[in-house]
Amino acid sequence: MDSESDDACASWRDHYGPAMPLALKKQLPALDKHARAFIERSPFLTMATVDANGRADCSPRGDQPGFVRVLDDATLFLPDRPGNNRLDSLGNIASHPDVGLLFLIPGINETLRVNGKAAITTETSLLAGSAVKDRTPKSGLVIAVEEVFFHCTKALVRARLWAPEAQAARSEVTTLARVLADQIEGVDAEKAEMRLAESERERLY
Repeated sequence: MDSESDDACASWRDHYGPAMPLALKKQLPALDKHARAFIERSPFLTMATVDANGRADCSPRGDQPGFVRVLDDATLFLPDRPGNNRLDSLGNIASHPDVGLLFLIPGINETLRVNGKAAITTETSLLAGSAVKDRTPKSGLVIAVEEVFFHCTKALVRARLWAPEAQAARSEVTTLARVLADQIEGVDAEKAEMRLAESERERLY
């Protein structure tokens, strides 16, 4: 950080007080058995990236538990499943390799944070290990792990994320098809609904 950033950070540190010692000591430079086990059980993560100009982005990634493969204590492999072809994350990583991953397990309030550097790969042997229904990913990310730590439960407890009574009914939230029809001139909501449903059935992999 530059001196201006250092000064701003110090100002906020004065406002909040020192970090809890345990919160600093829990950070590891590589995966341990607990982090590996959590990743192997996780079907969902969010991935933060940043472009060459410093603009941040966050994208969801999900599949069956174990879809993120632990290659060793310092390396993860994340297959790139079919999406909308915007390539926001891949484009960012191509110019700025730093990534932040947040792993979740349904029903568990702790989360796992992994920070590191990602490289895009099309290596056949790596991609083949993540094939589903004879469909191989077009690319994947090899992530060099730099920081690993578990996050406490407070955020998910406050959100009541897994509480059955906190789950929203589909009727309470506008569907993506309806949102697109409202936002983009010429989009028909019913046709968009059909296309999205077809994409879920036919193009998950």
